[in-house]
Formats: sequence, structure tokens, C-alpha cells
Amino acid sequence: MDVFLELAVILITAKLFGYLSSRFGLPAALGQIIGGIIFGPSLLNLITYDEGIRLIADLGVIMLLFLAGLETDIDEFKNVGFPSFVIATLGVVIPFLLGYLIAIKWGYPKMQALFLGGVMTATSVSLTANVLIELKKLRTRVGAAILAAAVVDDVLGIIILTILVAINTKGSVYLEDMAILLVEIFAFFVLSVLIGNKAIRRVLRTSHRINLPETVTTIALAIMLIFAYLAEHFQIAAITGAYLAGILVAGTEDARKITDKIVTIGYSFFIPIFLVGVGAETNARVVITAGTFALLYSLLAILGKIVGCGAGALLVKFKPKEAFQIGVGMIPRMEVGLIMANIGLAEGVLDRGAFSIAVAMVMITTLVTPPLLKWAFTRE
Repeated sequence: MDVFLELAVILITAKLFGYLSSRFGLPAALGQIIGGIIFGPSLLNLITYDEGIRLIADLGVIMLLFLAGLETDIDEFKNVGFPSFVIATLGVVIPFLLGYLIAIKWGYPKMQALFLGGVMTATSVSLTANVLIELKKLRTRVGAAILAAAVVDDVLGIIILTILVAINTKGSVYLEDMAILLVEIFAFFVLSVLIGNKAIRRVLRTSHRINLPETVTTIALAIMLIFAYLAEHFQIAAITGAYLAGILVAGTEDARKITDKIVTIGYSFFIPIFLVGVGAETNARVVITAGTFALLYSLLAILGKIVGCGAGALLVKFKPKEAFQIGVGMIPRMEVGLIMANIGLAEGVLDRGAFSIAVAMVMITTLVTPPLLKWAFTRE
């Protein structure tokens, strides 16, 4: 199919299925994902989802997290700093142990079991952020805690992945490598806050002097992309850099204007393509034919985040209902889980069977999160 026609099909699919989903009282994001599954390669194959469209989808997820940063209540974000560290830590440790133990129990080799445990630790809140924006719950203490915990989770996941790869390739973990990695991560966050905050304010102020249409919005998008690039350079997910850029831009006098423009640009084109793309890249047959272990592994992945993050939230004085909401918000693995699984496959640790199990878990957690999250926030 011609790329222009395919983009048109994706956009129509996103809005039509999103509308139908909302009519049934479900998040629009879930409908858009289901539309992608139906029209994607695994079923009707009307959407091939080639590299060009995938690039647009990647921009969509970066823009979504940038928007989540813009919509974040900065005061609430500051208040949940330490609590989010506790939430993320337990939300990594418990799923890792569950994944490792169930894989060992099922007879997987120790190294494969470690990687299956590692894949379980991942959290990707791009879908959660979209649902929270839709429910108007992002600018709450719970919303801030979920997004802040996801940033910590990202860092912890990188450390775990680095350790597992080192064990597999070198047979041991070198402290020098770990020290360098931690210094790079720390430097990225510190420099972003100390230097980026003032620089962004100055750059946006200066952009007003350029008398061209939407200059401020263009510069804001450039800042988003620069932070995404720098995050990847420092071995952190691009979406984390985009989210941090959004938080920093949110503290400027142009924040409201930029947010309105990003909502228009993102939700009219880039973000729908990302959400339909999640469905298009879902192999429906993998989910449908998932064996007993894959289903059990996926169930433990869901429970691991609810119990781990929920327990962490309770420890730092969140109410039980809020703790449950935080746990549900941390369920989806999406691209972060797929990246970890792909690295395991590339390293020769995971075979195709184990890789398919990890993929099935990623897809199942992606599909259950929107309705579960809406229920968690709307139940009495």
C-alpha cells in the first residue's frame, strides 16, 4: 500500500476505533490498539508498518511523554521524589524475583531465567500517560508518582540489563563498568536540571524575537528531540529524556501555549499513529497461541507490578486505593520490555521460544492496562 494511503488508513482507524472504545466506556487508547491489531500484519494486513511509519510512531511516543512532562504538576513531582524511588525499587525487585523463580521452576536454564526476570522489571508508561491524560488524572499525586517512578524504573532496568549482559559475555560484573554507567546516568539528570533549566528559559525567551509562525513551538519541539537524543547517548531511554524536557519546559512562561500546540500536533497525527502502531506490531497469533507458561508468566508480570509498586506506595503513606492505582499504572512493558527481550535474543541467551514468551507478556500487559487503569480510577 502507498505510504500516504496507509497513513490515512491509520489515522481513520485511530479515530474510529478510539471513538467506538469510548462509547463502550473504555479508554480510547485501547480501541486504537485493537484497531491496529485488526488491520495490522497478523490479521487483515492493511497496515504494513514499514520503517518510515515506524519513525513517525517513534516521534509520537516521544511527543506523548513530552506532553506528559508538560502536564505534570511540578510541585507534586518534587513531593513524590523519594516515594517514587521506593515504589520503583520494589516494583523492580519483586517482578524480577517472580520472573526468575517461575522460569527456574519451569526448567529454564539459569541465564535464561535471569533474563526472563529482567524483562519483567521493565515499565513503559507511554500508554499509561495517554490514559491518565484522557482521564484527566495526570496532574495528581498518583499521576506524578507513576511518572516519577517510571523514570527511576528506567534507570534500574538499565543497570539490571547491563549486569545481565556482563554476566553472560564476561562471566562476571566489572565494578568499573558499573561505575561509569552510574556516573553517566547521574550526570545526565544533574546537568539537565542545573544547566537545562536556565538554558531552556533563555532559549524560549529569545525565540520570541524570531518573527515567524509558531517559532516558540518549533523551538520547544527541538528541545524535546535534543533531550531524547542526549538520553539515548547516556544510555537512558529517549522517552525519559523527552519527559524530562517536558517537565523543564513546564516551568517556563510559555508552558501553557506550548502545551496547547503540542496537544494539537500530537493528537491529530503523531500519537494516533503510535497507538495504532502498538497494535499493528502486536503478533495476535503469539498472544492467542501462548502456552500455559506464557500466560502464567504474564499474570505474574501483572501481579508483580501491582504488588511491588503497590507495597512501595503503601510504605510511603499512599492510601490503599492510590497504591493499587500506582501498581496498575506501572504494568505495561511495551517498547522497554521488547528492547530488553531483543537484547536477550541478540546475546544468544533467549531462544525463539523464550523470546516469544517475553513478547506475549509485553502484548498482554499492554492490552490489559487501559481498561484496568480506567477501572482503578473510576471505581468507588
